[in-house]
Amino acid sequence: MTTGSYRASKTRSNNRPGWSVTFSHPLRKDNRGKPGLKVRRGLGTADPDEAQRLVDQLNELLSDQSWWSLDRLGDAGRHFNTNVVAAFFDEIEIGKIEPRHLREEVMPLPNPEQGYARIMLVGSTGAGKTTLLRQLIGSDHKQDRFPSTSTAKTTTSEIEIVSDPGADFYDAVITFKPEHEVRCAVEECLEDACVAVIRGQDDAGVASALLEHREQRFRLSYVLGGWQQAEPHGSLTSLFGDDETDDEALPDEETVLGEELSINNRRLVRYVGLIRKITELTSDQLVSEHGPYEANTNIYRRQEWLDTFTDQLYENETFTELSFEIMDVIRSRSDNIAAGKFELTSTGWPRRWQYRKPQAERAEFLRQIRWFTGNHGDQFGKLLTPLVDGIRAKGPFVPAAAELRDPERKLVFLDGEGLGHSAREANSVSTKVTERFRDVDMILLVDSAESPMQAAPLELLRSAGSSGHGRKIAVAFTHFDQVKGDNLRTDEQKLNHVHASIGNAVLGLRDSLGAPVAAVLEGQLQEGNFYLGGLDKPANRISRGFVDQLRALLNRMQESSELTEEVAAAPIYSISRLELVLRDATDGFKNPWKGRLGLSHEGPREHWARVKALCRRIANWWDNEYSGLRPVADLVRELQVCISLWLNNPAGWTSYPQDDKERETAISNISQHVFDQIHRLAERRLIANQRTGWQAAFGFSGRGSSRDRAVRMVRIYDEAAPSISSAMDVDNQEFLDEVIQIVRVAVEENGGAIEGMKDRDAIGVA
Repeated sequence: MTTGSYRASKTRSNNRPGWSVTFSHPLRKDNRGKPGLKVRRGLGTADPDEAQRLVDQLNELLSDQSWWSLDRLGDAGRHFNTNVVAAFFDEIEIGKIEPRHLREEVMPLPNPEQGYARIMLVGSTGAGKTTLLRQLIGSDHKQDRFPSTSTAKTTTSEIEIVSDPGADFYDAVITFKPEHEVRCAVEECLEDACVAVIRGQDDAGVASALLEHREQRFRLSYVLGGWQQAEPHGSLTSLFGDDETDDEALPDEETVLGEELSINNRRLVRYVGLIRKITELTSDQLVSEHGPYEANTNIYRRQEWLDTFTDQLYENETFTELSFEIMDVIRSRSDNIAAGKFELTSTGWPRRWQYRKPQAERAEFLRQIRWFTGNHGDQFGKLLTPLVDGIRAKGPFVPAAAELRDPERKLVFLDGEGLGHSAREANSVSTKVTERFRDVDMILLVDSAESPMQAAPLELLRSAGSSGHGRKIAVAFTHFDQVKGDNLRTDEQKLNHVHASIGNAVLGLRDSLGAPVAAVLEGQLQEGNFYLGGLDKPANRISRGFVDQLRALLNRMQESSELTEEVAAAPIYSISRLELVLRDATDGFKNPWKGRLGLSHEGPREHWARVKALCRRIANWWDNEYSGLRPVADLVRELQVCISLWLNNPAGWTSYPQDDKERETAISNISQHVFDQIHRLAERRLIANQRTGWQAAFGFSGRGSSRDRAVRMVRIYDEAAPSISSAMDVDNQEFLDEVIQIVRVAVEENGGAIEGMKDRDAIGVA
């Protein structure tokens, strides 16, 4: 592309008091991975002549490629206006900033050396883990409403709560998703809204597609308001139940009322109208070459048409302007928060928010926190919830019931997004979960007693067991008060019914994990199982039996931080079988993906839009997974399970273990080390080393693009995790050597040894 293709122009935004400049940035890529991201930045002036002077300066910079380097930043600062320099050079290279580190800078998580136990709550969506967390921190489900709950996906950000009974203050630090990731989500919502028009949806259907992202993790309705949102406290009727509700009305200062509500409604009506115009113009441009969408009766031709259509949307200026406007509205929502201290990026995007209140002002502390965590419909149009990446709060968060309190008990609770429901969503556990195994003392599996130990909980157990973290597992069965049946008349019958699911789960895992790991999980689950019900009630209305179970659970949590004793025994392994194990792992990773991509008949095929969305995130280095599609987690799973089986069958011992516990501890220490390194290996080989390949996969569009994308992804997987065979080339051998080296270091650093390594090194294999 020639330098003449990049031109800046001044624009006026309804949401900005002064002039802005809009231009295509030659060094930044858009959400399609193509150079020329359209950028709009404020010029810091309301004078049209001054604004034009600054635009002319930016055009001078854009016309000369010698300025297009960070090395020229200092020179540019002396030659051009500060606002011009900022517009071009800010965020040229967007590093992957870890929001967790931003929280750690101002509020480090305490550890066992400080007397704290770290507890990670994990479970299927809707199992009740956040409702349980409310009880553990004494949060009233009506008055406090923190953290938020619902029957749908609610917890989409990390929640970290430090329970310190002796604290005099409540403190919070909240971090936000990067601006470019939110813009991607906004533009995907706009894409889906335009597709809804193509498919003949009415205005309500188009608005629904706009306001809730297809992944259900980003909801624009929270920020922009709901479609045809009515005044709060009105009469609500239901076709599927009674009209009674125990929800309390929010005070007016926490709701969207009057003119603000009308502005939000009018804005959404205008957005839907613009979306219809954008769709009409873009689809008309495709008809001459591809025919109308309705004329394509073949399902694959329709998907190719839609793929081309969504790609063409980004060439429409109104589409870009609409995404800019929505981003401006989102950015302005932080202006409503007067409390606390915002830290902003150079573009005015919220990066971090801090807040402190004395213990006596708990209600006000939580009222302000809810703007970042809430999901109440009467607050739609004011909430910042979709922008939040993580919440860390510290203070005297203790159970409401006096009999559950202990002034010496110090706990850190980690909550996050649910695991998913179906077997299709539970192929592997997200690396966002598994990477934190090493940082916690207890992994509390929260599962529903009504349908216990389904696909997702089993996958969590498999992951914890194979990674050497099986001793950290405990399980809390929620909704036990809802376990009913003609054959379940007594408490004992109900307990036996739910408890039997533990044995069935371990039995099902025995073949894939091996008897030693299965035995560890069985022992943990037999000892550490708790039965809870009525958790959505105030603490004083929970039955005595459930209170006793909560007390036992809290005690178990505190005990989990006790340091384990070092062991003298260390295993000795033979290298000969490890290569066979790794062959099974790489094939076990790649073969299911060929089915998902439509290149084999192994398993159901994934929808093309989901696969493309995955490629978009990886190509732009935003994430390594999308809505249950987790290539990194899948590779980690296969490698770790296979290596775990190998580790649990040593050829001998440096000194024989005194008992099964010492044996298991010795091997678990090695497994944990391997697990950490396998995460890094998979991330590097699948993502960092293959970025060009992912960009190419994402870049395909039009006829045949789905197959082209699938073929490119399989090539990425083959290069990142090659099949193990005697005919491996040098590059493939490198993968095998890397994995073997990880295992070798883990074994030797824990006092063990691997036989046959000298012979292997002598022939030049490693």
